[in-house]
Amino acid sequence: MPLVTTRRTGLVDQVIEQIRTSVTCGEWPVDTRIPTEPELAEALGVGRNTVREAVRALAHSGILEVRQGDGTYVRATSEVSGAVRRLCGSELRDVLQVRRCLEVEGARLAAVARTDEDLAELRALLDRRDGYQQEGRREEFVRADTDFHLAVVRCSHNAVLTELYCGLTEVLMASVATTSAKPVQADQIRHRGLVEAIAAADVEAAGREAGGFLDELLDQLPPPH
Repeated sequence: MPLVTTRRTGLVDQVIEQIRTSVTCGEWPVDTRIPTEPELAEALGVGRNTVREAVRALAHSGILEVRQGDGTYVRATSEVSGAVRRLCGSELRDVLQVRRCLEVEGARLAAVARTDEDLAELRALLDRRDGYQQEGRREEFVRADTDFHLAVVRCSHNAVLTELYCGLTEVLMASVATTSAKPVQADQIRHRGLVEAIAAADVEAAGREAGGFLDELLDQLPPPH
């Protein structure tokens, strides 16, 4: 276990940071159960009440989920991602709408700020994504498509926007996995058009390309209740 014994000052904050580190470094992946309260207390050299307060705080932020009678599970890798998951839940429409807000603006900014190195990365990621799609390697495609969209937003060189979008990683992958079961017609062409619009520094075209396929996905969903 990666946890180390804490000092006797600011115990709750220290335990919160220890648990958060174990989550963010991948020691405890999303959807896995963390050690029990007595195990954590022993590993950290603190009382169970301290552990309980730390877990409660992390559950409130959305990183952990306490399931009565079953244990405590990792729900997200960051407070931002946890907040998004609480807001969106399993509602695909909500997720796609949030994606559209961030991805359209990210693409528009990328059309202005991208470098030659950024373009080379985007084209390489898109080639990999399209290759997996053509080969029917769905799991690899989901990861590659997620990496591509993350890279587009990184090309904006807006640190705040990028951090917000990175917080969407779990729900982004889930939405890609869900929608890729019924791929949008000519989806590859739309993504290729997005890269070319960014390369041409065409802000308006980049925004249209980034939002177009998401609009199609939203149009395919049943109307909200």
